[in-house]
Amino acid sequence: MDFGSSGIMTTTIAPLALLKSHFGFDTFRPGQEQVIQTLLEGRSACAIFPTGSGKSLCYQLPALLLPGLTLVVSPLLALMKDQIDSLQALGIAAERLDSSLDEASYRRVTQDIRGGQLKLLFVAPERLGNERFLNLIHGQRISLLAVDEAHCISSWGHNFRPDYLKLADAAKALQVERVLALTATATPQVSDDMAQAFDIAEGDVVNTGFHRPNLELRVTACSAVERPALLEQRLHERPPGATIIYVSLQRDAEAVAERLVKAGFDAQAYHAGMQSEQRVATQEAFMKGTVPIICATIAFGMGVDKSNIRYVYHYHMAKGYESYMQEIGRAGRDGLPSICELLACSDDSTTLENFVYGDTPDPESITSLVTELLGADEEIDIAISDLSRRHDIRQLVVNTLLTRLELKGIIRSEGHYYGSIRFAQRQSSDAILAQYPQKQATFIREIFTCCSKARKWISLDIDQAISHTGQVRSVILRALDSLQDKGLIDLQLAGYRQRFRRLQQTVDLTVLCRELQDTFSQHEAMEISRIESMLNYARSESCLTSKLLDYFGEPIQPCGHCGICLGDPPALLPTRQQTPIENYDLSQFPALVENHRQALARPRQQARFLCGLNSPAVSAARGLRSNPHFGRCADVGFAEVLASCK
Repeated sequence: MDFGSSGIMTTTIAPLALLKSHFGFDTFRPGQEQVIQTLLEGRSACAIFPTGSGKSLCYQLPALLLPGLTLVVSPLLALMKDQIDSLQALGIAAERLDSSLDEASYRRVTQDIRGGQLKLLFVAPERLGNERFLNLIHGQRISLLAVDEAHCISSWGHNFRPDYLKLADAAKALQVERVLALTATATPQVSDDMAQAFDIAEGDVVNTGFHRPNLELRVTACSAVERPALLEQRLHERPPGATIIYVSLQRDAEAVAERLVKAGFDAQAYHAGMQSEQRVATQEAFMKGTVPIICATIAFGMGVDKSNIRYVYHYHMAKGYESYMQEIGRAGRDGLPSICELLACSDDSTTLENFVYGDTPDPESITSLVTELLGADEEIDIAISDLSRRHDIRQLVVNTLLTRLELKGIIRSEGHYYGSIRFAQRQSSDAILAQYPQKQATFIREIFTCCSKARKWISLDIDQAISHTGQVRSVILRALDSLQDKGLIDLQLAGYRQRFRRLQQTVDLTVLCRELQDTFSQHEAMEISRIESMLNYARSESCLTSKLLDYFGEPIQPCGHCGICLGDPPALLPTRQQTPIENYDLSQFPALVENHRQALARPRQQARFLCGLNSPAVSAARGLRSNPHFGRCADVGFAEVLASCK
């Protein structure tokens, strides 16, 4: 194998031969070979493939043919673990860096990275803004950056994540040679956004289409009262098979699973509120087939590659076409007939809408946060968690707001760093220094002089160390990482902070805050429209498959195998049943508000609380979530609750 100065591969090993020898497949799936060839020719590519159609191979195989490291960015920890296990079983050097690693594992992985022993490294998108990680890969050749769930880069996507917006700049800063953007759910607008962000030529965007002919899509209208019995009926009348039942809330996952067990079915719940060990055990039982039915929130299924799932039921409505496409995509990956049925109840939209409304920050919170930021010095030093708590805005929303300020050119990110650096020596200072050449030992000794020692832990004053040694922060941290890699110290970094620089000195705060509020309001409206689109899908009088695919820019003729095409009548959804807020006893709520002004002072804070939507301020107030008023109005539309709050 040989690589020219351009980094383009010239090799006698054909991708097809490697496919057979390493991965055990005789042929490529649709689109895979085109994407792989594009990458091997030195160009970036975008792969828009349906769920379960082999996107991962598009970077796994090139990683073995390209020099240096392939960096895989994925938001899904479970997916990272599953892929790494599979790759290691094939003898491929793959690892991950994430917060779940213990110190020994972290040290081993970092040593492998520095030694050039890895071919694939999996990280979360946030890590590319982490100073310790950037120091670690400094100088490493990154031949390929693979970005999974790349639709998150687009504000038009259904799962916009601000950290994704920064990946394009990170790729340039790391001198990544080529990028692969991957997604299973991209509208034409989102596809354009991905291509533009990563400089992908139009001809190198490979979209294999979304149509899955083996999936039989069905919709059955029902009321909330009728739905439990309807689900049991479906499970009884259809042949047994691996089944996922999607619900909206954690408590619903527990309740539906419990009811099915009482009815004689072998079912278990799965949601993010469970202990990690329990989640892992439940997932493994499902994968092995010992538990055939999983009642789950959307936390289940991401990264789960089980080929023989025969049924996917949406007990509650999905929050939009994109989510629905991903979730039904878990079914029938083996190509055999599978049924995906939506038990459509218009009441579901209340819960989904409440979550959307609850994420929108109120104008007062936006104004107070922006005023704090821009009232600071030119250099802004913050902890996201502190901002979230002080202004009662979820951390993800704070990050989004900061990203919006960056996009407007008002601030510029100067990177992430750790405010607290401490270590414990495993050997005496003299013994440690004796293991280094004189020049390095002198440098480490100078760092040690800038430390203060407690009983076990030694704290480093990083600013003093910078001044004393004349070296930048990154060089000092690399020296400490080297000590840890050698097993000479145990290093702990904490107090995760971000540094920004203010670029615009004169800003009309009133206008800026109004623009930011408008942006959040537009996003809110877009998410609400997604929910409405699912209601329209449920009411469809024409082919369900073609209606779904049309949204993704793939027009087809009636499929012939969905419920409508097979003769089902269009679903007649019952009118949404909402209990008027006047029916709830809220006479004691004003007193609660008065006693918790920090968490419940503003109308939107009160509305979130009554609808059962947690917030940083509510979490910080001891015992507030256990108050009977929390979630009392969960079945009432958020707008109505908000209108009643003062």
